[in-house]
Amino acid sequence: MASLLLEGGGEHPGTWRELGAAALSPPTGFNRLVFGDRFKAVFPSYDPATFMRLRFGAEVDANVTNQGVSNPVARQEGIIDFTMEYGLPGKNNYEYNRPFDYFSFEFAGQANLKNLIEDIMIRGLLYGSDYDLGPNFRGIQGLYGSYDYVAPSIFRVSSSTLSYGTTGQWWLSREVALQGTALAGVGFAGAGTIPIPDGQRDYHYGIAPQGLLALRAIFGKRVMMDLTGREYYVSGTGSDDAKGSEQIFRGDIGLTFRVVDRQAIGIQFVESNRHAHYQYHNDTNQSEGTFSLVYTLLGRSGFGRVEWRNP
Repeated sequence: MASLLLEGGGEHPGTWRELGAAALSPPTGFNRLVFGDRFKAVFPSYDPATFMRLRFGAEVDANVTNQGVSNPVARQEGIIDFTMEYGLPGKNNYEYNRPFDYFSFEFAGQANLKNLIEDIMIRGLLYGSDYDLGPNFRGIQGLYGSYDYVAPSIFRVSSSTLSYGTTGQWWLSREVALQGTALAGVGFAGAGTIPIPDGQRDYHYGIAPQGLLALRAIFGKRVMMDLTGREYYVSGTGSDDAKGSEQIFRGDIGLTFRVVDRQAIGIQFVESNRHAHYQYHNDTNQSEGTFSLVYTLLGRSGFGRVEWRNP
């Protein structure tokens, strides 16, 4: 990401690009500042197809269940999030020869001093290849690496995973495109309550099977719909509580309406559920659903459709 920002400035990136690259990757900024020409060369991107989106707005709790006791709507907070997909499949002459020639990065923050980061989710193609299924579908498949950190207001889960899966785009009609990613894999994860109850263990870690399904339907240049579901099962294998387990689901659905140029508005609903079982403590059941209204600034690629068809 830092190299892509620098690359946009040509042979001599400006000060703002240098500062932005240093914020994204401090080692990159440090090396370019201290070692001079040795690190001035920018890692080439080979002109990938990208999708970028910056959103900020407000969210409100629609439902909260903590330890099996339902609470009234109590949380209303400002939010900001940034999404970037790099190397979307379908672009002519783009190849997937290097790790992270395709990756997805998502970050969401909230105006809550006790829990500033709501999620960080990263996945990238480590080794794989591209393929096509007829004239209207192009995709990539292979081995993905991912890191997820998800922290709604009542619990958190963190996971590092190695998965097999695919990412692709399917032209359903002349103007409607469906993009998606499906992954299944195994990693190591930990989960727990926010905040931890006094004198009680309410966290768990262990080997964790994990699945992801992410879909984005793009209707021309005006409307986009996102649907994502993530499932984590934190087992007792690799933990000091062999009979404990966690089952966690995170899902969201959102609509984005482009108003003018790259400016848009959006609505989103996010549901987070956690069911924790322990050998020596009571089971824990937690859930939170939130509605959000956001202003959206899209990247230069708009909704990120990749066009390879003959006009």
